Amino acid sequence: MSIASGLRAPRLARRLGQLYAGLALYGASSALLVRGGLGLEPWGVLHQGLAELTGLSMGVVAIAVGAVVLLLWIPIRQRPGLGTVSNVFAVGLALDATLALVPGAHGLPARVALLVSGIVLNGVATGLYIAARFGPGPRDGLMTGLHRLTGRSVRLVRTAIEVAVVVTGFVLGGSVGLGTVAYALAIGPLAQFFLRVFAVPGADGGSTAVAGEPPEQDILRR
Repeated sequence: MSIASGLRAPRLARRLGQLYAGLALYGASSALLVRGGLGLEPWGVLHQGLAELTGLSMGVVAIAVGAVVLLLWIPIRQRPGLGTVSNVFAVGLALDATLALVPGAHGLPARVALLVSGIVLNGVATGLYIAARFGPGPRDGLMTGLHRLTGRSVRLVRTAIEVAVVVTGFVLGGSVGLGTVAYALAIGPLAQFFLRVFAVPGADGGSTAVAGEPPEQDILRR
């Protein structure tokens, strides 16, 4: 084994660990927001609304929505990575598992604690899986793909999609509230912070997560 291969193996193991830890924590964070009952993140509103409509679990709905969004990558010529495909399944499975383990909260202090924990954990999860650099999630890839095709800013494309997602989810019965607003305000700064915390050093010792202004940076800008 060459020295270069020996150096790459631990780095790859760390990246894989970050990817799947991040995806699992992302699903868990969404479940904490559900149990808090003070409002969900934009895509969570849609997932909950569709779950109410279909009678399926939120995790199953999240997987189905992720798969549909991934199919939309075909006409916009986005290329999925390991993280993209893993995102479709891992987040939904973790969401349902956490919902099964964590009971609903009673009393405003407990609900606020779940809300804050869910938002912070979501920031940690986002930093972990994006810094692993195995490809964006299906929803983020849709946004960057439409940005590339339309020439509109990522901020505008992201806002338009998430407004549509929230409105549709709310009409279907999803939970919109203080938590939805708090998430929108906090997730950008939190994710940027944790992206730097979990940046994986490159072969030259530099960060692989922040060098060169990759698309993931645009995804996180609010």
